[in-house]
Amino acid sequence: MHTPKVSVIIPCRNEKVYIENCVNAILSNDFDATSIEVIIVDGFSDDGTRTIIKDKILKNPSVKLIDNPAKKTPHAFNLGIENSTGEYIIIVGARCVISVNYIRTCIDILYKDTSIGCVGGRVENIYENKRSKLIAYAMSSPFGVGGGNFRIKNKDGFVDTVGTPAYRKSIFSEIGLFDIQLVRNQDDELNYRLIKNGYKIYFTVKTSLSYYVRADYKKLFRQYYQYGYWKIFINKKHKTITTVRQLVPLIFLLYLTGGIVLSLFSKWIFFTFSALWLVYIIMGVYSAFQVSRILRYIPEIIYAFFILHISYGYGYFIGFIRFIVLGKKPHKSSEKLSR
Repeated sequence: MHTPKVSVIIPCRNEKVYIENCVNAILSNDFDATSIEVIIVDGFSDDGTRTIIKDKILKNPSVKLIDNPAKKTPHAFNLGIENSTGEYIIIVGARCVISVNYIRTCIDILYKDTSIGCVGGRVENIYENKRSKLIAYAMSSPFGVGGGNFRIKNKDGFVDTVGTPAYRKSIFSEIGLFDIQLVRNQDDELNYRLIKNGYKIYFTVKTSLSYYVRADYKKLFRQYYQYGYWKIFINKKHKTITTVRQLVPLIFLLYLTGGIVLSLFSKWIFFTFSALWLVYIIMGVYSAFQVSRILRYIPEIIYAFFILHISYGYGYFIGFIRFIVLGKKPHKSSEKLSR
């Protein structure tokens, strides 16, 4: 096997704390350094990030900087792909540090099995504070994010999306680039098209990446609200529900609001609603204990579960009304990211 050229694309804006470690990890991978190009697509950072990038370029000509005037993630992905020269594309977030075997492992899998169109490794979170740690705990639970989510898998297998994906560049000629209308879920949408075109997505625990988690509850709510909101946009685009588990938060939200209102008019409904709410809390406590044995953390993890479910369900509901019922385009306020 010849050593193929790999283009690693880093979408970036105001990441001066993380960008150097991200690039260093890519350049120190156990893959032929002469076969790696690093393309940083920056949305005109104004925090000193660009100074760090330019210094990297002076020391390593394989590092390139491309401007992203739109300052949006799917634009960054597409600009990186269009300006790449590699046979393979890997997209790495600026706050990620890939393991030393990440590139080799992903490329080997893609090379050996052409039915696999995308591959990624497991995520190991690095917490910047207690709150981000507890939120990450909630997001690593099947109760929090659903049983099919790549974040909770602990063995190799097929999934519907991965977090730090590697692709053959030729894939984009077949299925198209990332949808620039999407503020969130652009990777999910592209991977849905990939699967629809007969390819599979593979998750492996044989390689990993570290991800710096910085989060609070307000940002978490907005993030998952957007996931739900934009999921409806994707559903309308493809005229289908892309995954069944996306319906669960909406059902939970409707049950919660409907139960509260109807309980005012019926004791039977009140007791039924209370019993099911108790079941939810018990499941939350049990699931929280599965991810953390520290007793004082349990209430906050359960609170994070609740935010994940309510925000996604609410976003899904608003998206349904706006895109399906009213037939409108996305509202400008929905394009503002949570970070």
